[in-house]
Amino acid sequence: MKAQYYSCLLLLFIFLSCQKQNKTSIGNKFLVTISDSLMDQPTDGRMLLMFSKDSAAEPRFQINEGVNTQQIFGVNVEDLETGGTVSIGDGIFGYPINDLSKLESGDYYVQALFHVYETFKLSTGQTVKLPMDNGEGQKWNSSPGNLYSEPVKITFEKNSGTEYKITIDKIIPPIPEPEDTEWIKHVKLKSEKLSEFWGRDIYLGAHILLPKGFEEHPEANYPLMIFHGHFPSNFGGWRTTPPDPNLEPDYSERFHVEGYNKIQQQEAYDFYKRWNEPDFPRFIVIEIQHPTPYYDDSYAVNSASQGPYGDAITYELIPYIEEQFRGIGEGWSRFLYGGSTGGWEALAVQVMYPDEYNGCFAACPDPIDFRAYCLANIYEDDNVYYYDGNFQNLEKPMYRNYLGDINSTIRRSNHFELALGDKSRSGQQWDIWEATYSPQDEDGYPKRLYDKLTGKINPDVAQFWKENYDLRHILERDWDKLGDKLKGKIHIYCGDMDNYYLNNAVYLMEDFLESTTNPYYDGEVDYGDRAEHCWNGDHDNPNHISRLRYNSMYVPKIMKRIEESAPAGADLKSWRYK
Repeated sequence: MKAQYYSCLLLLFIFLSCQKQNKTSIGNKFLVTISDSLMDQPTDGRMLLMFSKDSAAEPRFQINEGVNTQQIFGVNVEDLETGGTVSIGDGIFGYPINDLSKLESGDYYVQALFHVYETFKLSTGQTVKLPMDNGEGQKWNSSPGNLYSEPVKITFEKNSGTEYKITIDKIIPPIPEPEDTEWIKHVKLKSEKLSEFWGRDIYLGAHILLPKGFEEHPEANYPLMIFHGHFPSNFGGWRTTPPDPNLEPDYSERFHVEGYNKIQQQEAYDFYKRWNEPDFPRFIVIEIQHPTPYYDDSYAVNSASQGPYGDAITYELIPYIEEQFRGIGEGWSRFLYGGSTGGWEALAVQVMYPDEYNGCFAACPDPIDFRAYCLANIYEDDNVYYYDGNFQNLEKPMYRNYLGDINSTIRRSNHFELALGDKSRSGQQWDIWEATYSPQDEDGYPKRLYDKLTGKINPDVAQFWKENYDLRHILERDWDKLGDKLKGKIHIYCGDMDNYYLNNAVYLMEDFLESTTNPYYDGEVDYGDRAEHCWNGDHDNPNHISRLRYNSMYVPKIMKRIEESAPAGADLKSWRYK
């Protein structure tokens, strides 16, 4: 009897434990419904659900890679019907907390956003579903046509089995096109090359700054300065009037500078005045718009998953602009410059089209040697996210300040992207590198260099990157063919405390360039002491000033290059009005 009594007690204990476990494991669920009036046909996309503890801004504007990010979850949706509902519960991937079941109880402002995907039938035979840029430069939280809800405040009870209902009833409106002015013109050109690849009309655009005297000197033909960088909504850093005296000063968190908006307006106006000075050389300056369904720009090269953007820009857009605005139209008269993404593009385009351009000025370029893919060596490391030890792994940082203080890691940054979209569809930095550098997978999307969850590297994809997009490797491999074409054209600048550790790849590139012979590269690599991203070669001014002077600071070096390299009989006078 005694044994039987204890057996019953044991069974009762197990039963109660199971009951308690079942009670605490009941998951919560969010049912997101799209209003009937917002869609007229079944639609694909990514449903995003965001939580914030801060009411200062909508949750969709508080999601980022930093320590103070708010929370986001994302799930793919196919053929969502008008008025359809999407369920988001336990098991849906999130960032920085990876599962809804781990979200703590409390009060939150909650918002849902449906990132709309469109269908592309590629010339390679695959069909892919991707977010089309709609004039905003691939910003998921502000892309016209995306659908969203107003933030609502809820009291969230962890593992309570509660169903929360969210209604999406708003659509992000279109962005008006910029208008032409006396100085700034805008062009859009349908690219036949890209339209064929994507299976629909694809357009390239540019904002064009005309030189002083353009209308008064119809006999003049001009050199072309091509400013590469992220998607420009209009020509940046240009202002024909003094700073607004009524402008309320703001504070730059990045540079820790009061009244940075006033500084920007003053620098833009100073550039306008410099542009009009009698001794200033007359150029055409352009900023290119070339967003793709993967990012706010294409990286300006041909790639397996994005198509022939390099050829389209170099052989379609650039000649069209030169024809319309009296460019000289020869390789010796074209110059490339930019910072960060634009720095990589300037150097890559110069390397891949050596005869079509006469110099690149690459500031703080994205990794130009994949042995220093930020803090990963993709050829020797097993994992992008961790340093491997015998008994533990250490996460690799992604972002630091000039003192070395860390704000994020490579793993966190990639998990942020994975919550926004799988298959390289986040529209963010690591995914565009894959969309540009990787071979195309069987499903039409880019092959992963590494597992997005774990960071484990695929060495076959790494080799593809090396042979096609590792700029240091390509230069070293092909210097016997490229050296004479690139002599005097390569100029690279980087802060030695670049926030993203981009200086490490520049060191490796410099090692190769300084070793070149037959010919010696005869260019420039320079570093800013304790300078952060995006130092561009100015030793006299702080970074927050020099970054506003790209359009004028390289002109003396371009003039020197023209004097040294222009072919016999080249037009060196009409565009100087002499």
